[in-house]
Amino acid sequence: MEFKNFTPQQAVPKIKQYCAYQERCHSEVRDKLYSFGLNKSEVEEIIYTLITENYLNEERFATHYAGGKFRMKRWGKIKIKQSLKLKQVSDYCIRKALKEIDEKEYEKTFQKLLEQKMKTLKSEKNIFVKKRKLQDFLLQRGFENDLIREAVNNV
Repeated sequence: MEFKNFTPQQAVPKIKQYCAYQERCHSEVRDKLYSFGLNKSEVEEIIYTLITENYLNEERFATHYAGGKFRMKRWGKIKIKQSLKLKQVSDYCIRKALKEIDEKEYEKTFQKLLEQKMKTLKSEKNIFVKKRKLQDFLLQRGFENDLIREAVNNV
Protein backbone atom coordinates (compact mmCIF):
# COMPACT_ATOMS: atom_id res chain seq x y z
CA MET A 1 0.00 0.00 0.00
CA GLU A 2 1.34 3.43 -0.86
CA PHE A 3 1.45 6.00 1.92
CA LYS A 4 1.15 9.56 0.64
CA ASN A 5 -0.17 12.52 2.48
CA PHE A 6 -3.09 14.15 0.72
CA THR A 7 -5.28 16.99 1.83
CA PRO A 8 -8.99 16.15 2.00
CA GLN A 9 -9.47 18.23 -1.18
CA GLN A 10 -6.89 16.09 -3.00
CA ALA A 11 -8.24 12.83 -1.58
CA VAL A 12 -11.90 13.32 -2.59
CA PRO A 13 -11.46 13.01 -6.41
CA LYS A 14 -9.08 10.07 -5.94
CA ILE A 15 -11.45 8.19 -3.64
CA LYS A 16 -14.44 8.96 -5.90
CA GLN A 17 -12.53 7.37 -8.79
CA TYR A 18 -11.66 4.41 -6.53
CA CYS A 19 -15.36 3.93 -5.69
CA ALA A 20 -16.54 4.47 -9.27
CA TYR A 21 -14.17 1.78 -10.58
CA GLN A 22 -15.98 -0.98 -8.66
CA GLU A 23 -18.32 -1.37 -5.70
CA ARG A 24 -16.52 -0.93 -2.40
CA CYS A 25 -17.46 -1.56 1.20
CA HIS A 26 -17.06 1.10 3.87
CA SER A 27 -14.05 -0.59 5.47
CA GLU A 28 -12.10 -0.72 2.16
CA VAL A 29 -12.73 2.97 1.52
CA ARG A 30 -11.92 3.88 5.13
CA ASP A 31 -8.60 1.97 4.92
CA LYS A 32 -7.75 3.66 1.61
CA LEU A 33 -8.48 7.11 3.06
CA TYR A 34 -6.30 6.40 6.10
CA SER A 35 -3.51 5.35 3.72
CA PHE A 36 -3.75 8.89 2.27
CA GLY A 37 -2.66 10.19 5.68
CA LEU A 38 -6.04 11.65 6.65
CA ASN A 39 -7.26 11.82 10.24
CA LYS A 40 -10.45 10.25 11.61
CA SER A 41 -12.69 13.30 11.30
CA GLU A 42 -11.57 13.95 7.70
CA VAL A 43 -12.13 10.29 6.80
CA GLU A 44 -15.62 10.22 8.33
CA GLU A 45 -16.56 13.47 6.58
CA ILE A 46 -15.42 12.13 3.19
CA ILE A 47 -17.28 8.84 3.79
CA TYR A 48 -20.43 10.83 4.58
CA THR A 49 -19.99 12.75 1.31
CA LEU A 50 -19.47 9.53 -0.67
CA ILE A 51 -22.64 8.03 0.80
CA THR A 52 -24.76 11.12 0.12
CA GLU A 53 -23.45 11.32 -3.47
CA ASN A 54 -24.13 7.57 -3.90
CA TYR A 55 -20.52 6.60 -4.57
CA LEU A 56 -20.68 4.36 -1.54
CA ASN A 57 -23.64 2.11 -0.79
CA GLU A 58 -23.04 -0.89 1.46
CA GLU A 59 -26.30 -2.60 0.48
CA ARG A 60 -25.42 -2.34 -3.21
CA PHE A 61 -21.86 -3.55 -2.49
CA ALA A 62 -23.11 -6.57 -0.54
CA THR A 63 -25.57 -7.54 -3.29
CA HIS A 64 -22.93 -7.26 -6.04
CA TYR A 65 -20.32 -9.06 -3.96
CA ALA A 66 -22.64 -11.95 -3.01
CA GLY A 67 -23.91 -12.35 -6.57
CA GLY A 68 -20.39 -12.28 -8.00
CA LYS A 69 -18.95 -14.80 -5.55
CA PHE A 70 -21.91 -17.11 -6.12
CA ARG A 71 -21.88 -16.90 -9.94
CA MET A 72 -18.13 -16.76 -10.56
CA LYS A 73 -16.62 -18.76 -7.70
CA ARG A 74 -19.71 -20.86 -6.92
CA TRP A 75 -19.52 -20.13 -3.21
CA GLY A 76 -22.28 -21.17 -0.84
CA LYS A 77 -24.17 -18.71 1.35
CA ILE A 78 -22.15 -19.50 4.49
CA LYS A 79 -18.84 -18.65 2.83
CA ILE A 80 -20.29 -15.47 1.29
CA LYS A 81 -21.69 -14.42 4.67
CA GLN A 82 -18.35 -14.98 6.43
CA SER A 83 -16.50 -13.07 3.75
CA LEU A 84 -18.89 -10.11 4.01
CA LYS A 85 -18.54 -10.17 7.81
CA LEU A 86 -14.75 -9.93 7.39
CA LYS A 87 -15.36 -6.81 5.32
CA GLN A 88 -17.40 -5.42 8.24
CA VAL A 89 -20.65 -5.30 6.26
CA SER A 90 -23.76 -4.97 8.44
CA ASP A 91 -25.93 -8.02 9.16
CA TYR A 92 -28.90 -6.26 7.54
CA CYS A 93 -26.99 -5.81 4.25
CA ILE A 94 -25.70 -9.40 4.38
CA ARG A 95 -29.23 -10.81 4.84
CA LYS A 96 -30.55 -8.63 2.03
CA ALA A 97 -27.70 -9.66 -0.30
CA LEU A 98 -28.20 -13.38 0.38
CA LYS A 99 -31.93 -13.06 -0.35
CA GLU A 100 -31.01 -11.78 -3.82
CA ILE A 101 -29.44 -15.13 -4.72
CA ASP A 102 -32.01 -17.10 -6.70
CA GLU A 103 -32.91 -20.34 -4.83
CA LYS A 104 -33.30 -22.40 -8.01
CA GLU A 105 -29.90 -21.26 -9.28
CA TYR A 106 -28.40 -21.97 -5.86
CA GLU A 107 -29.75 -25.54 -5.85
CA LYS A 108 -28.67 -26.06 -9.46
CA THR A 109 -25.12 -24.89 -8.65
CA PHE A 110 -25.03 -27.12 -5.58
CA GLN A 111 -26.11 -30.14 -7.65
CA LYS A 112 -23.57 -29.36 -10.36
CA LEU A 113 -20.72 -29.14 -7.82
CA LEU A 114 -21.95 -32.36 -6.20
CA GLU A 115 -21.94 -34.21 -9.53
CA GLN A 116 -18.52 -32.86 -10.52
CA LYS A 117 -17.00 -33.92 -7.22
CA MET A 118 -18.64 -37.38 -7.46
CA LYS A 119 -16.92 -37.90 -10.82
CA THR A 120 -13.53 -37.22 -9.25
CA LEU A 121 -14.33 -39.71 -6.45
CA LYS A 122 -15.32 -42.61 -8.76
CA SER A 123 -12.15 -44.55 -7.96
CA GLU A 124 -12.68 -44.27 -4.20
CA LYS A 125 -13.88 -47.71 -3.04
CA ASN A 126 -14.55 -46.93 0.63
CA ILE A 127 -18.04 -45.36 0.81
CA PHE A 128 -17.26 -43.64 4.13
CA VAL A 129 -14.12 -42.00 2.75
CA LYS A 130 -16.04 -40.99 -0.38
CA LYS A 131 -18.84 -39.40 1.69
CA ARG A 132 -16.31 -37.64 3.92
CA LYS A 133 -14.43 -36.16 0.97
CA LEU A 134 -17.68 -35.03 -0.62
CA GLN A 135 -18.88 -33.47 2.63
CA ASP A 136 -15.56 -31.68 3.22
CA PHE A 137 -15.55 -30.30 -0.33
CA LEU A 138 -19.08 -28.89 -0.03
CA LEU A 139 -18.43 -27.47 3.45
CA GLN A 140 -15.29 -25.77 2.16
CA ARG A 141 -17.40 -24.23 -0.62
CA GLY A 142 -19.64 -22.73 2.05
CA PHE A 143 -22.87 -24.65 1.64
CA GLU A 144 -25.28 -25.29 4.51
CA ASN A 145 -24.94 -28.41 6.69
CA ASP A 146 -28.49 -29.68 6.18
CA LEU A 147 -28.16 -29.38 2.40
CA ILE A 148 -24.86 -31.29 2.49
CA ARG A 149 -26.12 -33.94 4.91
CA GLU A 150 -29.11 -34.71 2.69
CA ALA A 151 -26.95 -34.92 -0.44
CA VAL A 152 -24.27 -37.09 1.18
CA ASN A 153 -26.85 -39.48 2.65
CA ASN A 154 -28.28 -40.03 -0.84
CA VAL A 155 -24.90 -41.08 -2.25
